[in-house]
Amino acid sequence: MKTIGVFFGSRSPEHDVSIVTAQLIISGLKQLGYKTVPVYIDKKGRWLINEKLGSMKFFTDPNISSNLTKVKNFYLELQQETGKPNFKEKSLLAKNISIDLAFPAFHGQNGEDGTFQGMMELLNIPYVGCDTASSAVSMDKILTKLLYKAADVPTTEFVTVTNFDWMNNRGDVFKMTGALKFPLIIKPARLGSSIGISKASTRKELEYAIEVALHYDPKVIVEEAVTDLMDVTCCVIGNDDPEPSLLQESVFQSEFFSYEDKYLKDGGAQTGKAEKNIIIPARLDKKTTTDIQNAAVQIFKLVGCSGIARVDFLYNKKTKKWFANEINTLPGTLYHHLWKKTGIEFSDLLEKLIGYAEERYRLKKNITYTFESSILTKTSSTKLSLKGM
Repeated sequence: MKTIGVFFGSRSPEHDVSIVTAQLIISGLKQLGYKTVPVYIDKKGRWLINEKLGSMKFFTDPNISSNLTKVKNFYLELQQETGKPNFKEKSLLAKNISIDLAFPAFHGQNGEDGTFQGMMELLNIPYVGCDTASSAVSMDKILTKLLYKAADVPTTEFVTVTNFDWMNNRGDVFKMTGALKFPLIIKPARLGSSIGISKASTRKELEYAIEVALHYDPKVIVEEAVTDLMDVTCCVIGNDDPEPSLLQESVFQSEFFSYEDKYLKDGGAQTGKAEKNIIIPARLDKKTTTDIQNAAVQIFKLVGCSGIARVDFLYNKKTKKWFANEINTLPGTLYHHLWKKTGIEFSDLLEKLIGYAEERYRLKKNITYTFESSILTKTSSTKLSLKGM
């Protein structure tokens, strides 16, 4: 069986959520008979590898900080001839570990945002999930909504606020946001899990909300809130011919789907444990359900996703209108509970994702990356100069 490296953690406010997702994946892969290598990137950016990192008990231990200092660091050897990524231990008796395929379990910055995917592409390593471009675009809520508008996908009205604008042209910021209708939702542009999100019904609340969001990202999105809200989620898997899941309706008491609702209250709706806060399938008529599922697949293709993604929608129960919201290229815990309700067990989901990664890797190997040219020969026969160039 293949050796699969499960990568998680990293420098992100969603670090802890990533640990939960990774432990679920590691456990599932082991049950399928795969050899797994837990690759944990701590909050300081150190790469750590140890079998103990594949157990949730390690991360719930009160002495975790002390225990982490005992785990040896590894580095990714960039020059290797094995055709596989090679991790080398930082010690005199260096231990080498190689993997056949990478399974990222990152959430948020420095992992889900295309940075890790770009490194895998550069090293020619097969990996699960969306590629560099789709991961980067999906992480940026503003770029995502601009794509929606270009493709005529319904989405809420919004404006962009940068840290520079806020510090130097605050009057212009309020002029822009003045074109939107209260209440407003304010979010860091490149963060997930509802971290740094606020709702504002007055200018004073808006000012405070922008300040909070700018602590997490120098770019902030301010968008019109959907009233009489139903939060609807659709997952999508596949490569060129993706398929949607059933729709999930998430029930919450706060003004928006908060971090507490997603991960803490009753075990968390995002993990599938807070069953009383999850309704599958969502309480929508057949046409609306089909329209949202089709839109999720359209968005998956539009952004260039592959493997898996989760698309969130906002539904106004009074007007019966829906709006495409965010894309998550590495949904927390892979949204295994929604796929189970759809008819795909977790073990099958993992096998499918590995298969999609291998399929994409095979296709990539057929691409020609070289081009024979006489440009260097001709260049060597002439004197190079700034004038000549």
